[in-house]
Amino acid sequence: MVKVIKLPFSPSKDGSYDWKFSRIGGATRIKIETGEDIRHLPELDRKLWTVLNCPVNGLEMDAKTLRLMDSDNDGKIKVDEVIAAASWLTSLVKDADKLTACSNTFELSEFKTDNAEAATLLESAHEVLKALGREDAQTISVEEVADSEKILSATTFNGDGVITAKSAGDDAELAGVIGEIIASCGAVADRSGDDGVNEDTINAFFKACEDITAWRKAAEADKAAIFPYGDKTAEALAVCEALKAKVDDWFVRCKLAAFALDEGSSRLDVSQDAIAALGEGNLAASLEAIADYPLCKVSADGILSLDSKGINPAWKDKVESFKTLVGAGDTLTEAQWKTIQASFDAYKAWTGSKAGAQVEALAPERAAALPASGAREKLAALLAEDLKYAPQFTALDQLDKFLHFYRDFYTLLKNYVTFTDFYDVEKSAIFQAGRLYLDQRACDLCIKVSDMGNQEKMAYLSGCYLIFCNCSSKVRSESFTIIAAMTVGETGDIQVGKNGVFYDRAGVPWDATITKIIENPISIAEAFWSPYRKLGAYIDNQINKAAADKDSKVTAEMTAKVGEGLDKPADKEAAKPQPFDIAKYCGIFAAIGMAVGYIGSFLVALVTGFLKLTWWQMPLSLVAVMLLISGPSMFLAWRKLRKRNLSPVLNANGWAMNANVKINIRFGETLTSQAKYPKLDVIDPFEAKKTPAWKKWLCGILIVLAAACATLYFTGTFDKLCGKQEAVEEVVPATEAPAAEAPAE
Repeated sequence: MVKVIKLPFSPSKDGSYDWKFSRIGGATRIKIETGEDIRHLPELDRKLWTVLNCPVNGLEMDAKTLRLMDSDNDGKIKVDEVIAAASWLTSLVKDADKLTACSNTFELSEFKTDNAEAATLLESAHEVLKALGREDAQTISVEEVADSEKILSATTFNGDGVITAKSAGDDAELAGVIGEIIASCGAVADRSGDDGVNEDTINAFFKACEDITAWRKAAEADKAAIFPYGDKTAEALAVCEALKAKVDDWFVRCKLAAFALDEGSSRLDVSQDAIAALGEGNLAASLEAIADYPLCKVSADGILSLDSKGINPAWKDKVESFKTLVGAGDTLTEAQWKTIQASFDAYKAWTGSKAGAQVEALAPERAAALPASGAREKLAALLAEDLKYAPQFTALDQLDKFLHFYRDFYTLLKNYVTFTDFYDVEKSAIFQAGRLYLDQRACDLCIKVSDMGNQEKMAYLSGCYLIFCNCSSKVRSESFTIIAAMTVGETGDIQVGKNGVFYDRAGVPWDATITKIIENPISIAEAFWSPYRKLGAYIDNQINKAAADKDSKVTAEMTAKVGEGLDKPADKEAAKPQPFDIAKYCGIFAAIGMAVGYIGSFLVALVTGFLKLTWWQMPLSLVAVMLLISGPSMFLAWRKLRKRNLSPVLNANGWAMNANVKINIRFGETLTSQAKYPKLDVIDPFEAKKTPAWKKWLCGILIVLAAACATLYFTGTFDKLCGKQEAVEEVVPATEAPAAEAPAE
């Protein structure tokens, strides 16, 4: 039951609208339940909105509606976009209250007759119904618009400014030109889904044809200068570019050798040690290292011998190609080399001015003929014909948008402004992804994780017991991560690696495996037993540790004795059993006796003190001791459970939360359900023998008494209860110690 509150002030910007509020989820929130509330949404103070923006992806809501509402395509639905949608919707319909129905069907009579845009939408709706054979229908649905869009988008022209080969009709040549444009400049998607072309791609194609034709004509005008080696010019340039660094290096080495005369010229060639080192390995695998050596033996005269015998083996093939392509002789001077390099200047300038590369795959004659063929004008006419249908299809798009908003907008408001869907036990919020079955429980608060890094940083702030699960399906070859809140029961057998099953909102099952757990209190009952479980676990660990230590010690002693027996000869004297030395163990027996006596006296004193209480004080003392032990844990759990807040989890998922989303104890009980079994009066033939109930109770009471005794003893309360006074030990100064008596005569 939501409690409605009437505040003495109005949160509207101008104070003109009387808003109502409700108390839900431990917080006061604005109440939106009428069309007038939606109409005045632009006036609402933004400090009172629960959410300031939410992500488009990862929500259980029609994805198309969310994309349409995201007007700037930034992946977020902001307050301004929600306000714009509210204003647009209420301006088109007569009765804004019908927006709260979330209906999939819209009555055409609800369009405002005095609104021009509403009249256009009404006309578009009639066109859709006519295309579907329902001319007399007075209602239209989201599905009908989707069907009509498929029908109309399959027509030759659909108003999107894109034409396809189908648009050319019987003109096969024009259809071929469209294919050439797509192959050269890329395709543009048509509304029908086919590849097509638009005005930009058409203009780019024909300009490229003109540019590349002019570029080719420039080469014909000065062919001798641009192609010094004829058709082999490009290949010759490639070989020269490959050899350039190596040949330039050789000429520099020759100049340095001439400068240094005979003193340093030998160091400019390959050293014998380097060649000897290469000879020890596989030379075929060392070609890269060989290629780093000079092109040939350095000569002070600076004349490069192109004879293959003196050329570095790694460069021999390229040198042979160079000689063939440029017509070089057996020798090459630096001047000749520079002349050959300069001969490519005109060719490089021409290739650098290349334009129209997109259509280079077309034959030169085809590229030259297309601009004057009249195909460009025919394509422009087809585009103009297609654009005639633009208003009709624009109206269809707007109608589709209107119907999506009409159906889904109020649902978004309930998950954006008020969060009422989350606190309604019969509904699910748009961020709730499904239900997780795990450890005999069903968790309904499951959210898909969009950013695991942010969740690991912020989720612990929620105060909830959270389980991260990886959900996968071999059938669908998909996987995703969810975060589930466990709000009822105890920890039980929940641990990393445990498997469960997650059902999404469509009922599709996914294999779920726990990958991470953020521990927080689940219930007060679990907090009550927590100290005893910790004590039991500690005792169990100590027993196991002592047993393991004893086992290791015994095993080590036995191993040592066996080893000594094998290594040493049998000694009859040593083999004789040693006599029992009572003096040796006297101290041990005394210590054990003192311990047993002290424990016995402690228990006797405890029972005596307990029996001194009146009959009505006994149960109260037990309850008080139990509260003394479990009280702090229960109090801390109660505080944390009351403050559980879902906002950090949503914030880590990309929501801009403007208010807390509390999950108190009572509401948490609705988010997780536990398995319940009926009482069966049947006999289980394999059931383990049950311990009598009185033994269980006795064991429980003894454990509580032991814990109580320990608590009372260590706090000093036990001695006061039993009426004991602390013994005061008289300390005698050492200086005043009595003198020793003289020995008797």
